[in-house]
Amino acid sequence: MIVYNNTIKIAHSIEEPWLLWLLQEHIPEIMALGLFTEWKMFRLLEQDDSEGMTYVIQYFALSLENYYQFMEEFSPVLQKRSFDKWGDRFIAFRTVMEVVH
Repeated sequence: MIVYNNTIKIAHSIEEPWLLWLLQEHIPEIMALGLFTEWKMFRLLEQDDSEGMTYVIQYFALSLENYYQFMEEFSPVLQKRSFDKWGDRFIAFRTVMEVVH
């Protein structure tokens, strides 16, 4: 199992509309691609939240091939839409992991 991990710090000023957009539009669009089997979302605790809250969204794929297909065919467009909509009011970094146990 492969986990595509997105960690995002979101400005307080857009947190509520961003969460609605994420849950109602962005995540459903990603899941509709059929490349991930499930997703989970977390809010980090015990973090400096003076500049915004930090969230982690994890998407689970059965293979690296599914992840690579997502990254090549869909991720650039989805990332551009995010930046077009939210500008510089968020910071994101992405990692990919393999479940070992």
